Formats: sequence, C-alpha cells, structure tokens
Amino acid sequence: MTTKALAGEQSGSPMMAAARQVAPIVMGYLPVGAAYGVLAQQAGLSLLNTVLMSVLVYAGSAQLIAVAMFAAGLNPVSIIATTFVVNLRHLLMSASLAPNLKSWNKWELALFAYEITDESFAVHSVRFARGDLNKTTCFGINGLAQISWVLASFAGYFAGASIPSVEPLGIDYALPAMFIALLVMQMKNGLHVLVAGFSGLLALVLNQAGADQWSVILATVIGATFGAGVESWTRK
Repeated sequence: MTTKALAGEQSGSPMMAAARQVAPIVMGYLPVGAAYGVLAQQAGLSLLNTVLMSVLVYAGSAQLIAVAMFAAGLNPVSIIATTFVVNLRHLLMSASLAPNLKSWNKWELALFAYEITDESFAVHSVRFARGDLNKTTCFGINGLAQISWVLASFAGYFAGASIPSVEPLGIDYALPAMFIALLVMQMKNGLHVLVAGFSGLLALVLNQAGADQWSVILATVIGATFGAGVESWTRK
C-alpha cells in the first residue's frame, strides 16, 4: 500500500477502517459458519451448544472437526485433545504479533489473542507491518469477524433443520475447502508445494493404514520435518 493510500485509510474513523479491512473475512465466514451450524444441527448438538462453541471456542477448523468427531460418537477426551492440537498454531500466531503490542495492557492482550484466527492474523500482520497499530481498528476487526461467525452459525443451525442430508449439498466439504484455500495462500515456492504434496499423500496413506483422525496430525509433523530437512540440505 502506498503512503497516500495509507493516509487516506487512516483519515477515516478507526471503525470504518476496521469494517473495510474485515469485509473479505466476513464474506468467507458467512458460508463456512453457516456450514458449521448445519453440520452441528445434523450431528445432534443443541442450539445453545452450537452458538456457545462459536462464542467460546471461535475456531472454524476446530469447531468443524469437533462436530465431525461428535457425530462419529468419539469420546470427549479425544475431541478435546484433537481440537487442542489443531489450535496450537494460535500460540505461534500470537507470538508473531506480540512484539507490536508491547505497550498494551494485559487484559487488552488477552482479549486480542482470544479473537485471533488465521484470517484476522493475516490482516493484522499486514497492518502492523505498515505501522497501523490503532487499538480501535484492531478490536473492531476482531469483533466484527466473530460477530459474523456467530450469526452465521446461528442461521446455519436453523437452516439445518430443513436439510435432511448435507451430502448432496457438499456442505461437509467446507472444512477441506477452507484448509485448501489457506494452504494455497501460504505456498510461495517449490519447496512449499513439495511439502504440501508429500504431507497430503502421507495423510492418505496413514488414514488407509488405520491412523484415522491422527493421520493429519502425524502427516503434518512428519511433513514439516521433511521440509526442514530438504531446506537444510539444499543450503549446503
């Protein structure tokens, strides 16, 4: 973004700036959040539990995984452990943004970290890199994004009551589609493509071998190790 464009953006109110920057996130959250609501209703979750998960957990991939595991009848310990591992990436994202927030109070940091997602992390990373540290805009982006997610899950739950089966609609593909989109956005060179392909194929092999829900986690760890090894070897 040019200096002139940045000055123009900052000349408006912080909440208007937040609304402009969060718009693409909201457009993505509405269909995926609705898909989560439909799948939660189909899995037998109550409306209260469905909405509370969007308020308290607020992690699209973890929520969709949890709903799928709940529908499969897996025990609560497995669901909690799996979603915990899936959300560990939030520690890295928060740590990456933390150096820009040294002057913030602890409660502000806690609230900000609570509402960080993959998408809002990307937006904040760009903002902080260009020197935009306005707190109102920060919390505006996070708040508007979560509100859209909660409302979408609420609407999806009611829509699910009139949908006998989600398979013909392809709604159950929402989670893989979201991860594919995030993956494509992160691939910047040949090594990334190699590691992504290797990890994907390994996940399929592990799944067929009986690893079930652990196949993705194991493939991710092995794939990351493989990528680090290849990068280290090519630098020699």
